[in-house]
Amino acid sequence: MRTSEGVFECGDLALQRGGTLGGARIVYKTFGTLSAKRDNVIVYPTSYSAHHTDIEWLVSVEHCLDPSRYFIVIPNMFTNGLSSSPSNTPGEFPEVTTYDNVMQQRRLLAELFGVDRVKMVYGWSMGAQQAYHWAALFGEAVERIVVNCGSAKTAPHNFVFLEGVRSAVQAARTPQDGLRAMGRIYAGWALSQTFYRREMWRGLGFSSLEDFLVRSWEAGFLRRDARDLMAQLWTWQNGDISANDLFRGDLAMALAAIKAKVLLMPSATDLYFQTDDNRAELPHLKRGKLVEIPSQWGHRAGNPLANPEDAAFIDRQVEALLDD
Repeated sequence: MRTSEGVFECGDLALQRGGTLGGARIVYKTFGTLSAKRDNVIVYPTSYSAHHTDIEWLVSVEHCLDPSRYFIVIPNMFTNGLSSSPSNTPGEFPEVTTYDNVMQQRRLLAELFGVDRVKMVYGWSMGAQQAYHWAALFGEAVERIVVNCGSAKTAPHNFVFLEGVRSAVQAARTPQDGLRAMGRIYAGWALSQTFYRREMWRGLGFSSLEDFLVRSWEAGFLRRDARDLMAQLWTWQNGDISANDLFRGDLAMALAAIKAKVLLMPSATDLYFQTDDNRAELPHLKRGKLVEIPSQWGHRAGNPLANPEDAAFIDRQVEALLDD
């Protein structure tokens, strides 16, 4: 499989909420070969706390993001620790919105690859929020999007969940204690009640519930810088495809403006990106379809690295969308 990694230098960015991100940079990775017509591009944005290495498993001839057919670009979000983030940028880091992210992602495609139209934007969680922004902001330049366990606007209950995470990190005695607390809070939200009742973590190689919490959840967040996670959390809390000069807060208008085919793919047991949020969005979409993942893996159903059944379900749905 042909791959390439690079850095897109965005320059000094005037941000949507005010302030400037000096010397902004997007770290990216590509897979596959760009066609002569530049018509086989899939954008695959990263999710909360993720680097491209955490999500690239789905880019495979065995999965829906097939690099033998498509040219797949993974742009790392601002604040994720690879692209411009508090941990690698001097001075006080400004507030960066999802709008800021996708505007620069589109620049990356245009300036580096000469691409002005994409076949699909595929995203899970915060990546799904970016996919929704691509479709709302760029009109006919986006043919399809997959909103996998995401929403057009961060719901109030989702916002409150994140406030609990923020409070735990900020109240901790040390950054490491905060990250451990964050992992334990997240563990209860990202997976369903049934997942724990059935002790499904045993199938992942953990000997006890405590072992799962320590080696999976605490360890996962301890890889990251707390400053980056708090900045990215702000971006998540303020996710809204209508929060811009184009739609001026009118969410229904923003949804109705989307020209792309939209696959809404929530998990039946997701505790913070709920299916009801997508059900409320669907009537406003011109070309929308909702297919619920019938899973006990909660939010994690949308990124099923260790869950072949949900991975196969997602592959089928996305392949059907690409062939449509």
